[in-house]
Amino acid sequence: MVKKEFTFPNSDKNVIHVYQWIPTQEAKGIVQIAHGMAERASRYDYFASVLVKEGFMVYANDHRGHGRSATSIEDLGYISDNDGFSDMVMDMKSVTDIAKMENPNLPIILFGHSMGSFLAQRYIQLYGNEIAGVILSGTNGKQKSLVNVGILLSKIIIAFKGRRASGKRLDKLTFGHYNHRFKPNKTKFDWLSRDEEEVRRYVEDPYCGTLFPASFFHDLYKGTKMIHQKDNLAQIPKGLPIYIFAGDEDPVGEYGKGVISLYKTYESLGIRNVSYKLYSGGRHEMLNEINKDEVIRDVIAWITKII
Repeated sequence: MVKKEFTFPNSDKNVIHVYQWIPTQEAKGIVQIAHGMAERASRYDYFASVLVKEGFMVYANDHRGHGRSATSIEDLGYISDNDGFSDMVMDMKSVTDIAKMENPNLPIILFGHSMGSFLAQRYIQLYGNEIAGVILSGTNGKQKSLVNVGILLSKIIIAFKGRRASGKRLDKLTFGHYNHRFKPNKTKFDWLSRDEEEVRRYVEDPYCGTLFPASFFHDLYKGTKMIHQKDNLAQIPKGLPIYIFAGDEDPVGEYGKGVISLYKTYESLGIRNVSYKLYSGGRHEMLNEINKDEVIRDVIAWITKII
């Protein structure tokens, strides 16, 4: 396996940092990873290394305001002066374009986790014909009143204090209840995984778990609302294979209910190849769970079947 890193300038003239894992044998396909909020692409090294052993090439970028794409540690979470959600989707398309230019004959599977899965939901509405399939991890379907409350509150905060204002209230609104199911809590992030070592690594990573500004939440809430508008959902290619998976103890997916809701939404659209799997006892990061090897085997089996 060969590991490479490269950068490209985004539309704001900032640098997007990309990791690439390359098999020594001829690759049979590409997996493009879109990571979650308040983390970074290098956390997917184990997953990528297993994919490479199976003959897949992997590309994963740090989103704007994340990891090494952030202009500084202090700027973590500040995505854009404009629409951060859409800007991150645009960067993902740029990574796809680079992957296609370098490997014109290889099919691409898009893998999105958590925030990355919501970005991927928008991506397939805009660019679904560019890829061979999409995998949504730790995701959710249409969300209810929380989204509208979040948009209103964030709009008020930004109006008075600007886009870089603290997102503390919005963070509490969004994630405040996530740990309740896992008391007694050892950390703020017990909801991520049953693997205490993986949670410790996340907590100790300076690029993870950062409090993001109000503008991030505003753009994310607007984005998650936008992806469930009827005209946007109708843009998803009916022949695009979609695989959704999560832990049934994942608060992001409403403990499985949101995952099933999203599956039914895609099924109702007439998408011909959509499936989901819920892992018993699994929390939010199934790729970092105690049964991660089982999860990765299932992902690889699905990808292999698709391509």
